[in-house]
Order: sequence, then C-alpha cells, then structure tokens
Amino acid sequence: MTEIHRIKCGNVNCYIVSDGKTGILVDTGKRKYSEKVIELCKKYNVNLIILTHAHFDHAENAHLISGKLGIPIGMNEKDCNLIKSNMNQSLSAESFLGKIVLFASIKDFRKHPVIPFKPDILFNDGDSLSNFGINGKIISLAGHTNGSIGIDVDKKYLIVGDALMNMFYPTVSMLYHNRNEMLKSAKKISNIGERIIYFGHGKPVSNRKWVK
Repeated sequence: MTEIHRIKCGNVNCYIVSDGKTGILVDTGKRKYSEKVIELCKKYNVNLIILTHAHFDHAENAHLISGKLGIPIGMNEKDCNLIKSNMNQSLSAESFLGKIVLFASIKDFRKHPVIPFKPDILFNDGDSLSNFGINGKIISLAGHTNGSIGIDVDKKYLIVGDALMNMFYPTVSMLYHNRNEMLKSAKKISNIGERIIYFGHGKPVSNRKWVK
C-alpha cells in the first residue's frame, strides 16, 4: 500500500511517496532543511527526486540530495530555464495576499539562487513511475510555471506542487506565470475526481471544484 509522508520544511512541503520498500522524494525544500530531508530519504530508501517545479524553495536541495544519495533528478523540460535563474519566468498575482507572497518570493529568488544541476530525467504528462516502484503517474499542471507537474498516486492522492496553494486557505495558485494555464490546470485537478490534495504549501485537503 502506497503512503504519502509529508515533510514540513518551514512553510514548504516535501513528500516521500513510499510503497514500504522503496520511495521517491517530491521536491527538496530549502537548504537549511537538507539534513532532515536526507535522513528521511535514507529511511524510506528513496531512489528518485521529482521536482514539481524549479523554484528555489522546492529545488534548492536537489543537487545536494542527488549527489549524497546517488539518485536521479526528474522534472519537466519547460522549467529548466528556472535552474539558471528563478527570474526567467515572470510571476504575477491578483489578490492582496498574493501580492504580499509575490513580493516575498521575488526577494527570495534574488537572494537564493538554485545550485545548478542538470536533470537526469525529463518527465511529461502521463509518464508512469512504475520503474521506480510507485503506482503513480505524472500530470502536467502548467500555469504557476511553464513546466509545473503533479504526481497522481494510486488514484487516491494528488501532489500538486504550487498549482494550488493552502498558505492561508485552499485556493488556486496565488502566483502564476500564465493565468489562463493556471486556471486550466486547476480545472484539470477538479476533473480528476476524488483525491486527497497535497500542496507545496499548507495542509492536505480533499479535492473540490477549484474554479467557479
């Protein structure tokens, strides 16, 4: 039976998806939490890192963890330009809270560049994770970034990165590179049906209609 283990790294979540024998790490958190994440990866015999997107708070430890554990990094090709600079894909916000988060995010992007790495695997919509011991697949969730992806696990759990957020309350992403694509992805998540939604920020909730 597959389980989702939430790793709280400040206001950011990483996840270990485990079948009891092996696991994958979804996102890597900020540098200050690297040892915490690495120790848990060892406990669950993690054999793959998947980045939902390449913003520093989700990808800052990718190079370090990959090197220490000798495991590959997977992500979508459309986010590779964010490895060089998180400023390579502009972000916008509409709500008051979103604009506060945007201001803080831009400040952090400039302060914390991602340690350069080259992804070993480029995942696309529909790709299976069975080769890594997990009953799950990749789903494209573009909008927050061009290459944002999620992981649908056992048709029960859906890890969405920042395609949705629960920083203050469950909602569509407060920050987006492409608003139309972000809304399409939110509708796509709703249409997947009954799932527990695991966010990049905040506690999990049941799936629902995200766009009215």
